[in-house]
Amino acid sequence: MDLALFDLDNTLIAGDSDFEWAQFLIGKGILDRALYEAKNLEFYEQYKAGTLDIDVFLDFQLQPLSRYPRALLDTWQREFLARNIVPLIGGKARALVRKHLDGGALCAIVTATNSFVTGPIVREFGIEHLIATIPAQENGQFTGLPRGLPSFREGKIVRVESWLEALGLWWSSFERSWFYSDSLNDLPLLSKVSNPVVVDPDPTLRAHAEAAGWPIVSLRA
Repeated sequence: MDLALFDLDNTLIAGDSDFEWAQFLIGKGILDRALYEAKNLEFYEQYKAGTLDIDVFLDFQLQPLSRYPRALLDTWQREFLARNIVPLIGGKARALVRKHLDGGALCAIVTATNSFVTGPIVREFGIEHLIATIPAQENGQFTGLPRGLPSFREGKIVRVESWLEALGLWWSSFERSWFYSDSLNDLPLLSKVSNPVVVDPDPTLRAHAEAAGWPIVSLRA
């Protein structure tokens, strides 16, 4: 059996779902544009530069979820998926996922973005497993805090290994393992699998991939 892991933002989709979600809420007038738009851009640039403080960012990203009833959030989530995310999913990305699924690989999306935002996107790809940062809930209402270890940098390895252990599996259970990512933040997990694949990478990751002899591919049209 093989293992196929996929980063989501700027890998399987041609954009960042975290960033797009905040912009979606700003566009609907739910978040104040003057207060949130500049901060959203600042965090996005920090992520791309590899300098993001994940705890500070999660406070920014998860607090709005705690202010609204879950039913309303679910309505916005469906609108967000159709309007902002589906147009970012290209045929090459769908075909890559389908190739691994049809080949019988155990597939998961491994993303730092929270599971509320990314759950519907993962289902859109037909992937059963999601490893994401988890927004804490109490009685179905989001608290504005994360639960457990964020799925970010080295945390992705810890979260993947916990998931595999829950399935009674380990890295050695697989003949081959893949991880597809665009970001320098994913160097730890890329270095862990037997087949790292760099997708439309940032300059730092491209340089590392070229030096290491890792394949570089594009999923864009």
